[in-house]
Amino acid sequence: MLGHGAGGGVEAPDLVAATKAARAAQLSVALVEQPYRVAGRRSPAPARQLDAAWTAVISQLGEDPLRGLPLVAGGRSAGARVACRTAAEAGAVAVLCLAFPVHPPGRGDDPAKSRLPELDAVSVSTLVVQGESDPFGMPPDGPNRKVVRIPGNHSLRNGAAVAAAVSDWLESVVPTVVA
Repeated sequence: MLGHGAGGGVEAPDLVAATKAARAAQLSVALVEQPYRVAGRRSPAPARQLDAAWTAVISQLGEDPLRGLPLVAGGRSAGARVACRTAAEAGAVAVLCLAFPVHPPGRGDDPAKSRLPELDAVSVSTLVVQGESDPFGMPPDGPNRKVVRIPGNHSLRNGAAVAAAVSDWLESVVPTVVA
């Protein structure tokens, strides 16, 4: 299940590349658009509303179409933050973060602005695909977390690099998930 960033939809190049990689691995993919985008608004709702909408979709998909299947939750930027914050509650077996926003641009020296605790709280296998020159910062590798740096910035427009990183990671995660 993949969610979009604050300013864009599910057609973002990195989400398209990750979706293709997952489908090539014969995985089902649900692309989730947050209610504020469906309603035509450009500004994201508060985190608690984003998280509630996300977990509601997971619950609904888990009741019928994807019943019993392991969940790999993920998204780009703000969507990655939602996936991290809800991973435990949703029962995700892995988390994919595309362009995780470690801090607002220009605020890397302010620990109060760090979003790293959201990423650090994830206890399952996590892949972060990050642009080498992302103004939102570069997260470190961590327990159960691999960070792949690719050319580019926060937009992650290099679909081939995103797809390669996601494919490699899925190969290592999916056998564990399915077993």
